[in-house]
Amino acid sequence: MDPNGRGACPGIRSSHLSIRARRIRVKDGGPAPGGRRSVRREEGMTEMKQYLLSIYQPDGDPPPPEILEPIMHDVDAVDAELRAAGAWVFTGGLHPPDTATVLRADGGDVLVTDGPFAEGKEHIGGFWIIRAADLDAALGWARKAAVACRLPVEVRPMVDMAEG
Repeated sequence: MDPNGRGACPGIRSSHLSIRARRIRVKDGGPAPGGRRSVRREEGMTEMKQYLLSIYQPDGDPPPPEILEPIMHDVDAVDAELRAAGAWVFTGGLHPPDTATVLRADGGDVLVTDGPFAEGKEHIGGFWIIRAADLDAALGWARKAAVACRLPVEVRPMVDMAEG
């Protein structure tokens, strides 16, 4: 996955992906008490809700290059369209589920196990976080993502921490 978001579509594996959570500053507004970000709105801008578009990938090896290359071309086109429309927030491709580590609280201890939390025949292989005016607009982007990836895409609204 490159830093511009390529690789959200399943089948792309990257050994150089590392995401670290941290507080960020946005337009001179630092993290508010309790860890929330304060964002100064530009005049005339409306607040847009964020949505998670999860791409479900079947377990197993990625498709061969002759199949994967046209898919990635189409995914790149969706990414470019999202960016041009101001809807793109973040894209991420994920390693296979067997690389996962699960931590569970057990009384005063934390149990650490290898492997995915849930066993299944498919897993989240990548995702987009987008801005959209409403669910219908988010579903429009998800349709484009599903056509580009040739895989199922689940749409879920993000919780807006400002709503309380």
